[in-house]
Amino acid sequence: MHECVFLGGIFQRGLCPGLWCRWSRPFGAPRDKHAGCDRRSLLHLLSNTKFPRLLCSSLPGDITQKGYEKKKAKLLGPYIPQIQNVDPSVQQTPGPSSDPAPSPDAGPSSSTRHHRSHRSGDIHTEAVQAALAKHKEEKMALPMPTKRRSAFVQSPVDNCTPPDTSSASEDEGSLRRQAALSAALAQSLQSPDYWINRSLQSSSTSSSASSTLSHGEQKSQGPAHSVPPDVTSSTSQDRGSRVDMPPIVRGMMCQGSRVSTKIQQLLNTLKRPKRPPLSEFFLDDSEEIVEVPQPDPNTPRPEGRQIIPVKGEPLGVVSNWPPALQAALARWGATQAKSPALTTLDHTGKPLYTLTYGKLWSRSLKLAYTLLNKLGTKNDPILKPGDRVALVYPNNDPGMFWVAFYGCLLAEVIPVPIEVPLTRKDAGSQQIGFLLGSCGVGLALTSEVCLKGLPKTPNGEILQFKGWPRLKWVVTDTKYLTKPSKDWQPHIPTANTDTAYIEYKASKEGTVMGVAVSKISMLTHCQALTQACNYCEGETLVNVLDFKKDMGLWHGVLTSVMNRIHTISVPYAVMKACPLSWVQRVHIHKARVALVKCRDLHWAMMAHRDQKDTNLSSLRMLIVGDGANPWSVSSCDAFLNVFQSHGLKPEVICPCASSPEALTVAIRRPGVRGAPLPARAILSMAGLSHGVIRVNTEDKNSALTVQDVGHVMPGALMCIVKPDGPPMLCKTDEIGEIVLNSRAGGTMYYGLPGVTKNTFEVIPVNSSGAPIGEIPFTRTGLLGFVGPGSLVFVVGRIEGLMMVSGRRHNADDLVATALAVEPVKTVYRGRIVVFSVTVFYDERIVIVAEQRPDASEEDSFQWMSRVLQAIDGIHQVGLFCLALVPANTLPKTPLGGIHVSETKQHFLEGSLHPCNILMCPHTCVTNLPKPRQKQPVGVGPASIMVGNLVAGKRIAQAAGRELGLIEDQDLVRKHQFLSEALQWRAQTDPDHVLYVLLNAKVTMSTATCLQLHKRAEKVAAALMERGGINTGDNVVLLYPPGIDLIGSFYGCLYAGCIPVTVRPPHPQNLSATLPTVRMIIDVSKAACILTTQLMMKILRSKEAAASVNIKTWPTIIDTDDLPRRRPPQIYKPPTAEMLAYLDFSVSTTGMLTGVKISHAAVSTLCRSIKLQCELYSSRQIAICLDPYCGLGFVLWCLCSVYSGHQSILIPPMEVEISLPLWLSALSQYKIRDTFCSYSVMELCTKGLGTQTEILKARGVNLSCVRSCVVVAEERPRLALTQSFSKLFKDLGLSPRAVSTAFGSRVNLAICLQGTAGPDPSTVYVDMKSLRHDRVRLVERGAPQSLPLTESGTILPGVRVIIVNPETRGPLGDSHLGEIWVNSPHSASGYYTLYGEESLQADHFNTRLSFGEPHTLWARTGYLGFVRRTELLDASGDRHDALFVVGSLDETLELRGLRYHPIDIETSVSRAHRSIAESAVFTWTNLLVVVSELAGSEQEALDLVPLVTNVVLEEHHLIVGVVVIVDPGVIPINSRGEKQRMHLRDSFLADQLDPIYVAYNM
Repeated sequence: MHECVFLGGIFQRGLCPGLWCRWSRPFGAPRDKHAGCDRRSLLHLLSNTKFPRLLCSSLPGDITQKGYEKKKAKLLGPYIPQIQNVDPSVQQTPGPSSDPAPSPDAGPSSSTRHHRSHRSGDIHTEAVQAALAKHKEEKMALPMPTKRRSAFVQSPVDNCTPPDTSSASEDEGSLRRQAALSAALAQSLQSPDYWINRSLQSSSTSSSASSTLSHGEQKSQGPAHSVPPDVTSSTSQDRGSRVDMPPIVRGMMCQGSRVSTKIQQLLNTLKRPKRPPLSEFFLDDSEEIVEVPQPDPNTPRPEGRQIIPVKGEPLGVVSNWPPALQAALARWGATQAKSPALTTLDHTGKPLYTLTYGKLWSRSLKLAYTLLNKLGTKNDPILKPGDRVALVYPNNDPGMFWVAFYGCLLAEVIPVPIEVPLTRKDAGSQQIGFLLGSCGVGLALTSEVCLKGLPKTPNGEILQFKGWPRLKWVVTDTKYLTKPSKDWQPHIPTANTDTAYIEYKASKEGTVMGVAVSKISMLTHCQALTQACNYCEGETLVNVLDFKKDMGLWHGVLTSVMNRIHTISVPYAVMKACPLSWVQRVHIHKARVALVKCRDLHWAMMAHRDQKDTNLSSLRMLIVGDGANPWSVSSCDAFLNVFQSHGLKPEVICPCASSPEALTVAIRRPGVRGAPLPARAILSMAGLSHGVIRVNTEDKNSALTVQDVGHVMPGALMCIVKPDGPPMLCKTDEIGEIVLNSRAGGTMYYGLPGVTKNTFEVIPVNSSGAPIGEIPFTRTGLLGFVGPGSLVFVVGRIEGLMMVSGRRHNADDLVATALAVEPVKTVYRGRIVVFSVTVFYDERIVIVAEQRPDASEEDSFQWMSRVLQAIDGIHQVGLFCLALVPANTLPKTPLGGIHVSETKQHFLEGSLHPCNILMCPHTCVTNLPKPRQKQPVGVGPASIMVGNLVAGKRIAQAAGRELGLIEDQDLVRKHQFLSEALQWRAQTDPDHVLYVLLNAKVTMSTATCLQLHKRAEKVAAALMERGGINTGDNVVLLYPPGIDLIGSFYGCLYAGCIPVTVRPPHPQNLSATLPTVRMIIDVSKAACILTTQLMMKILRSKEAAASVNIKTWPTIIDTDDLPRRRPPQIYKPPTAEMLAYLDFSVSTTGMLTGVKISHAAVSTLCRSIKLQCELYSSRQIAICLDPYCGLGFVLWCLCSVYSGHQSILIPPMEVEISLPLWLSALSQYKIRDTFCSYSVMELCTKGLGTQTEILKARGVNLSCVRSCVVVAEERPRLALTQSFSKLFKDLGLSPRAVSTAFGSRVNLAICLQGTAGPDPSTVYVDMKSLRHDRVRLVERGAPQSLPLTESGTILPGVRVIIVNPETRGPLGDSHLGEIWVNSPHSASGYYTLYGEESLQADHFNTRLSFGEPHTLWARTGYLGFVRRTELLDASGDRHDALFVVGSLDETLELRGLRYHPIDIETSVSRAHRSIAESAVFTWTNLLVVVSELAGSEQEALDLVPLVTNVVLEEHHLIVGVVVIVDPGVIPINSRGEKQRMHLRDSFLADQLDPIYVAYNM
């Protein structure tokens, strides 16, 4: 094999030639001026010439990317022609490094891979550059996230808005590349974006032109930017005269708006078809959720024969080997007392003290004696042999640790070395507590200095660390130890299978377990290491590794004592200050062996310029502890390259592989001078991802070069087995997990027998499943294979393995690629971590890096987009999320590396606090279910009905009880018209109080029948005299909620006018509220406005003039001080079909609709409510609703006059001022029936939920309330009503009291839970079926279940039927369809400007296509179903319950399925505690989620991945844009309904001032 040139952990691999890239050059990145010249030669030049030095000397401070490119071009100019054709692999000239050393903080995981090296051009960087170059050819601008200036101020806002360079056209090259895609690649690139693109092109068919323009978008004027058709509306018929919400909203999709530009860019990045065409139809009934990718026929498969276990050389028997390790110490302590055992260094790297073998023996003896005899009493000692003891010593104090460790061995107690806890919240501290608990540790040994440094409580006790058991702390400094009595001798038995010590290991999930090593294993391991490393008595060894565990413990503490070696321990802190210290120690002490990791080689190499006279010729063995890391080869090569001239011999570098369970697995033996070095494996990355070994031939950019880790240990037997499933032996060309059988390995996870069995007692099986023998093997957690000559190669660890779409990727490989993307400007000290999270049935890759404090937004975003491209190009895998966090904020391991499992935990909990984030779900989520395609309706409605009948299913319809006839003519007369009813009451019962109005100041005003009648007369007179009003003219009533409004309403009836109640504008927010008022006045063609004096001033004020034209108001009459006049006569309509009033309302989709309500409808509605709620003169009801439209207006203004009951009116805005007002009124007046809105209920739940005790003390008692009805035009909010009931249960509120009402535009009251009827029932429906427009009932708690509650009992005189909105045929019981209603109190039509008769006919007078052809129905526009329950209604029949699912207008059609926004919003609000409220809408088929952040702004970016995850998991949708805003930004109307379309328009017009906008790629 050729030797591959390696540099800085960066290998040579990249895109396979045919890869069709999906990314552009990040916007703002200047085009490479030398794109034409050979890239490799250029890179080669960069690393080999004086260019870096020139550049460094000539650049003042930090320069911009543009300046850098210019400078580079200028300096390179002279060289370019000459070096065009030079092959970099020929040139071996060492040149200076161009990369500053990353600080030691970088930790082992990343530092090994950060540096640029000193051989020819940096190969992995080159591979990455090649991958990026391919991406650059496609000029696709990625939309950069938008960040509010106040949030993390780092760059001016202008920089955040990219130029709109997006062009959707494909260049020829990209199409050619596309054609060259291999089948495997096509498979890996599947993604739903093909569907986004498809639906974009066909979306014009999914919504009519009228609905396209109904949301305030203009038809585009020119070809420049055509507004994509709006596909959020779901019915093809437009409903009503939808006058757009305020005129200022029209054309809000202003073409230059920043948001729309970015969304266009986002759509362009998603327009790449990456998915093969789907089969014709998606079958509704299939229960599949996930699309299972079909296996690719071209996937490489292992072809070799089955592997034969590999035997290590026999373990030689040496006559003077001790019977136990303690015996060796006893021997050297007696015979070689002056011989040095350990030298420790101070923090500057100077020797601090040397411990001799004599001192080590005598101190260990004292400690053993003290532990056994001086703790506790003679009869009740605290420690007995076999107990576990924690060893807590800092890394700079190896001497104390050695004494404690050997003291424990001599006392036959079991040492458990752990890290020193620094704070109560250390990363992983809880897991260490789990380890101590599972090992039953109750005592901790430590030094006096360390004990003083531990965190204490205020009274000086050591803190109780999180999750730790209670510990007794014992100080082991010599002055506290007792000299053993003359007759005491330690018991040193021959090594047996009892546990000698416990070493901790952390799993991938972060759990810390203790690996128990028996006495015989410990001794055998020392013997095997002595034989493999050829240790001799009296040698000197320099140890840089952690002496508490792993190689540092095995070589530097145990094997060294067995062989009387002098160990020089170099603590981690010294390495930070002086990276060369270990090299100097080797030189000064003429050390024969050094024990290091790649990072130590790397740092020494970076710092070597300061040192001229070091000599490493004494080394016979340089053991590389993490040589199993595939990236170690580059560090080894680079170190050799630099230090060969200082006497370092190539054959002394000895990489080794180890695992906590199996101890040392393999080690390269020291070579003979002049013998050829072992060959390297150059493997194909694609093959590795499929778990097979393929020598890389075609493309050197996608190769991974690994060095061997020598041969298996003496006396051991090794196999390679499949990493998942049963331990089946691998084939010779297959990557698998290394398993080892040896006397020198760990024996168990202490205290965890279940986990032990799967790891320490594995018996491999052959291909037929039969065990290959009796002997148990131990899993090492290393992935690798056995190469030629039985050499062991390791390509990764199980812990770093991520299985994405059936392919394996190694976290270390991805870190290396990310580090090769010029991280210098962005990443802080190379600190990068990679892990995977499971979202939607597959693992998704997340990269988190620390961002340099001085990195600009632009640089960071550019770096992130380049990392995406590089990983996509080199590993052919998509990233799910890339996050940058502020420097030094990731949880650290004790040695300063990044604590991976803790970082992952923070990410999933939403406590990572990134400062930059990029989500790419569109690229990497390829297993979404196929989009549903509507099948052509081949079955007519008649057949469906017959089918239902045959199946025994009843038609889904339900009816309230009969209204009954009124016999008494007098009653008929007084009830025919409300104006007559009021006159009749004023005559027969003038002093009866009809209305009581309460306010926050607890003052009240009342109105009797006579007072109301007189007030109405005054208003009628004023209208006739001053207004010059004709009969039938429309009059706008502009009043705050109160009795004036009621008086003016009846005044209009008396004068023969048609009243239109309008909510007055908000004085503090005229610009937003006044245009709506103006619009209703214009649309209703009002002849006159009745209002108060104060409101009249507001309408004519300067502030009002800023929003509307105040010169064109109709006549305004102030009704505050009207003269006492009576009208000449009171108007009586000729027929009951005449209009009584107009009801205007803004729907949640932002449509303004006015409906016409006749006198007949008013009286039947009032009668229906009277029957349902049993209302009569002696009753009182409390109303806390807005009185401007719908059922709220009917209850506030009409019902009392009809039924004669007293209404206590509580305006909701008064409740905002004084929260307990409503509940106190219910208690004070002993109210049995009350009506409220969701917003009032929410106010009370959030504001008073914690104050129930205070209310109780004030005497508030709700036990009188029999029914509390929430009036709404939506699906009942079960969670809110339930929490309201639970919270106020303590005040006596009956759990059965709370219920809901339901009305719509075409019929203001369809359901209302009255006093009779059974309690509302609740069912659980399957959300997946709901998306397919089906209802499937499931058990409570079933996955994907949605609780729905009945919307109240159907009112008397009302019939409902469930109809298929497309075929207009009736549906069967429990089927989802549109709710149609037939009732005498339905509205008589829309009040429109254009008189669209077709719409009137369609919505108000429509007929079924089959069934009852003569009945006229009104279409509510709501989806729901009827279900016959087991309960009985008042008449004794089984009760039919109506369940409302949601408004058709609101539904989102995505991927062919129907979604209700509230369901997605519920999931989003659950995702993180800081999400106060959320709303969703679609824009050009992208799902946009807006979330209000209730926490601090630094949490804003935490929400982005959590929101994306939860919507993907629960709704199988990819979120396109996540917008984080301040609380209160989502507009909510008076009924408590979200105004999603207003929100959408504000977002697109860039008016939200969001904290953060993330565009998911």
